[in-house]
Amino acid sequence: MVNLKEIKDPSFLSDLSIKELEELSKDIRSFLIESVSKTGGHLSSNLGVVELTIAVHKVFESPKDKIIFDVGHQGYTHKILTGRAKYFDSLRKHKGLSGFLKRSESIHDIYEAGHSSTSIAAAAGIEFSKRYNGNSYKVIPIIGDGALTGGMAFEALNFLGGKKDHQPIIILNDNEMSISENIGYLASMLNAIRSKNAIRKLKAKTYKLLPKFLYKLTSKVERGVRGFFINNTLFDELGFSYYGPINGHSFKELIKYLNIAKKSNKPCVIHVLTEKGKGYKFSENDQSGYWHGVSPFEIQTGAPLKEKTVNIHTWSEIVSEYMINYAKNKEEFVVVIPAMIGGSSFYKFKELYPNKLIDVGIAEQMAVTMSSGFAVSGIDVFTPIYSTFIQRAYDQVNHDVARQNLKVVFGIDRAGIVGADGETHQGIYDIPLLRHIPNIKIAHPRNPEEAFKILNYAFKVNTGPFFLRYERGNQYYDFNKGISSDTIQKPKWEILHQGNKAVFIAFGTILEQVKKEVIRLNLDIEVIDAMFIKPLDEEILKSVVAKNVPIVIYEESTLLGGFGSSILEYFTINNYDTLKIHLMGISDQFVEQGSKEEILKELNLDLVSIIKTIENLL
Repeated sequence: MVNLKEIKDPSFLSDLSIKELEELSKDIRSFLIESVSKTGGHLSSNLGVVELTIAVHKVFESPKDKIIFDVGHQGYTHKILTGRAKYFDSLRKHKGLSGFLKRSESIHDIYEAGHSSTSIAAAAGIEFSKRYNGNSYKVIPIIGDGALTGGMAFEALNFLGGKKDHQPIIILNDNEMSISENIGYLASMLNAIRSKNAIRKLKAKTYKLLPKFLYKLTSKVERGVRGFFINNTLFDELGFSYYGPINGHSFKELIKYLNIAKKSNKPCVIHVLTEKGKGYKFSENDQSGYWHGVSPFEIQTGAPLKEKTVNIHTWSEIVSEYMINYAKNKEEFVVVIPAMIGGSSFYKFKELYPNKLIDVGIAEQMAVTMSSGFAVSGIDVFTPIYSTFIQRAYDQVNHDVARQNLKVVFGIDRAGIVGADGETHQGIYDIPLLRHIPNIKIAHPRNPEEAFKILNYAFKVNTGPFFLRYERGNQYYDFNKGISSDTIQKPKWEILHQGNKAVFIAFGTILEQVKKEVIRLNLDIEVIDAMFIKPLDEEILKSVVAKNVPIVIYEESTLLGGFGSSILEYFTINNYDTLKIHLMGISDQFVEQGSKEEILKELNLDLVSIIKTIENLL
């Protein structure tokens, strides 16, 4: 029996038998379930690739051979096999083990990612690097069927296919799921390919019953039947040697085909069928994506350790409930979403209005430009995209939506510090990314009531591109009282607390905390809710200038090109004194994982730091 916490590197796998590998896979699954139940993390995707990851490390020699995990959230078994099991109690915690691959953690982490569909393109660069550093290694990108819907994956397949002087080994991990159920023609195509399994199994059974002299004839018949029912796969047509689909939980099959591909003189695709969530009944039966990424849970029942409080909702749920109410009263309305129905809390919406929700898969660019098509046709459209993912569709926002001044209402979910997912997912770049684009308006509410007023403005008054930012966190709201029809008539700010000795300007949920603390400490401070990040409220800014007192501008976002920068620009253009302005935000750095509270404290952006900054300026 292998002690997982004593593993140093994958070399020990070469001496293990099939039976011993199977025992190892059971131990790893038990370890993963036990660990993730305490720390939270990506469970289903990791349970599904245990045998596949072990087999890859047995056949190939890491880090000499370059194993690239698309996204990386399925890399837990890889981490265990490369000597990190002993650190799993720190998984996704502040200063702990990353939930994704991280080059600084291990020489076996060849490439980092947190967004999907990058692995094949990265593999192309690493493969072509052999021209300069020798042809002594293999390049093995592992990509899921969900990630394969991303456009860059197709671009890379198109580039690599048929290049016989290069032999990347692409492993398609097909579990019929990404974060949620896969959609589109690609999913249908893979279903057709999977049906080859039935033909292959029938052939194997038939061979056992036939005399040897009929084998050749049977082979011709089998090829004819297969050709009649199933054309060559997309991968065949693109110039790859295609193997599969094979059982992704059979070491015998995995090792056989990995070795065949290893010896091939062509680029290869190995199509592996796996069961997402394998080994834990709750994740095995999951069809909604709940067990894709989970908070700590009770193993026996699957129940979350932290019970949900009545009328406490995530911001995603709050925005989704608004859209349900809007859809009820607006026939010409549609939600376009890129593979995040669960993450953005739109399953209830989908059940109530299945014809008003379109999931385009992991394809943010497609989602944005499709939304522009609805808008140009006079249809109201809401497009929720995580802050970290809107980066992937910058050109489409700029060129297809803003340039034509089309009314697409975007939900920028997970705006600000997101916590455990770390650098690749922090929502701190969307403001500088978007605010310089003409025609765009950006808002960020401090509570649900304000969010509803802003959304009413976005749909009923506004006529161009609109971005509503909202955080990863919870808020109190009783939906029994309904959703307000009150509407903001124009972009404006709100003075929450009057004061004369300093001014604090911010947006979002931090304002309620600051206001409460200012009142408790009896500070003579003006607190301003800058709910509209763009455009600025010049009327209130002129009144701030007239006070001639210190001004603190706070944002849970990067400072470079951010909200504070826009106010500095306004002051400079209008020849106002900028010496009294103090910016609080995130400096020029990537922000690692940890709880939001830990990260804000480390960045000197927590409530204590805010009050201390204000008091020092008085």
